[in-house]
Amino acid sequence: MKIRDPKTFHVKSFGCQMNVYDGGRMTDLLEAEGLTAATEPESADLVVLNTCHIREKAAEKVYSDIGRLMKRGEKGAQPMIAVAGCVAQAEGSEITRRAPGVDIVVGPQAYHRLPELVAKARQGKSALDTDMPLISKFGVLPKRRGQGPCAFLTVQEGCDKFCTYCVVPYTRGAEVSRPREAILDEARALVEMGAREIILLGQNVNAWQGGLDALIRDLDALPGLQRIRYTTSHPNDMSEGLIRAHAEVGKLMPYLHLPVQSGSDRVLRAMNRSHSVAGYVEVIERVRAARPDIAISGDFIVGFPGETEAEFEETLELVAAVNYAQAYSFKYSARPGTPAAEMDGQVPDDVKAERLQRLQALLNAQQLAFNRGTLGKRTTVLLERAGRKPGQLVGKSPWLQSVHLETAAQIGDVVEVEIVGAGPNSLAGAELVRAAA
Repeated sequence: MKIRDPKTFHVKSFGCQMNVYDGGRMTDLLEAEGLTAATEPESADLVVLNTCHIREKAAEKVYSDIGRLMKRGEKGAQPMIAVAGCVAQAEGSEITRRAPGVDIVVGPQAYHRLPELVAKARQGKSALDTDMPLISKFGVLPKRRGQGPCAFLTVQEGCDKFCTYCVVPYTRGAEVSRPREAILDEARALVEMGAREIILLGQNVNAWQGGLDALIRDLDALPGLQRIRYTTSHPNDMSEGLIRAHAEVGKLMPYLHLPVQSGSDRVLRAMNRSHSVAGYVEVIERVRAARPDIAISGDFIVGFPGETEAEFEETLELVAAVNYAQAYSFKYSARPGTPAAEMDGQVPDDVKAERLQRLQALLNAQQLAFNRGTLGKRTTVLLERAGRKPGQLVGKSPWLQSVHLETAAQIGDVVEVEIVGAGPNSLAGAELVRAAA
C-alpha cells in the first residue's frame, strides 16, 4: 500500500553544505504545510532524498536508497518518495522511468514548489519540476524555523566557470547572487534564533555581486553574531578587499577553503580552471601576509584524463609548498554530459587509486602537523554538540578543528580553552574561562 496523504516527513541530504542548507529549507516548507519531521526515514510517510551529483556513482546510490524505501511496502505502507537536488535535475523523468515508486522529482532551483508537488502526488498526478525559473526561489521560501549555534546561509548559487569535470553549471544553473538586504534579513533572523556563527555558501561564494568583503563587513556589525565563515571560493575571485577583510574583520575566522584541483598548469588548462599554479600560490601568499595564522584548505582531483606521473608529482610539489591545514582529495570520476567524460587518456582506476593514496598520505601528515602545532595555544571554541562522554561537549576552533572538552557550559556558548591534545582529526581542550557573549 502506498501512503498518499503524508503526515510526517524526513529529508535526507547528501553531499555539499549547500545541500544541507537546501534540506533545511525543504524542512521549513513542509513544516509550514503542517507536516511533522520524523527523525528517521523508516518512520516517515514522505521521504525526500536531497541528492548530490558530484561524486562517483551518485545516481546509482540514489536508486539503491529508493529500492530500500520501496521494500517498506512489503511489510506495511510504502512511503511517498521525493527525489530532489542535483541528481533529480540531471536525471529528470529518467528517475520515474527506472523507479516507478518515486512520486516526486524536483531540481535544486525548484524545491520551493515542493508543497505543490506533494499535493499533485496525493492525487496520483505526475509531480516533476526541474525548471530553472528566472524568479529566485528565495523570495518565496518561508521563514527559517529551528536553528543551532552554526547556520548555513546561501548567498550565491550556480556557476559560470564551466570546469570540464563539473556538473554544477548544468544542475544549478548560471551564477545568481541574492540581494544584500535579503541576506541580511535572513542573517538577523538566524542570530535571533540562536546562531552564533554564520557560514556563507555559494558554488563560487566569493563571486557574490556587490563584493563578498562588503557583505562580510555588514555581517560583522550584527549584534550577537560572533563568527563568520564562507565557502567555496574560486582563486580568480579572491579580491584585494576580501583578502583585507581577513586582516581587518575580527569575526571572520582564520580559515580559507580555496580549491586548486591540480599542481600542473597543463592539467588546469584541460580542466578549464582559468588560473595557473603560480597565480594560486600568489593568492595564498597574499592571504597569509594579511592573516599569518590562517588555516588553508583545498580540493584536489587525481587521475584527470591525460594526467601523467610527472604532472601528478607537480601536485605533490604544490601541496608541499602550500602546507595545508585540511584538504579534500578524490579520484577523478566521469560525470555524464561533461567535456572531460569524453576526453582521451582516461587514467586506469588502479593508477588513480595509487596516486590518491600517496596524495592523502601527504595531506594527512600536514593536517596532523597543523593540529599538533596548536598544542599549548589558548583559543576560543564555539560549542556545537554533545560529546560521547558524560559532561563532554564538542565545538570548533577558529581554524575549524573539532575540539572535545569537559565543561559545564551549554551548546551555543563560546569558551576559552587551552589545547592539551592533538590527533589527526580533532583536538582536546581544557576550559579556562567563558568568553563574553
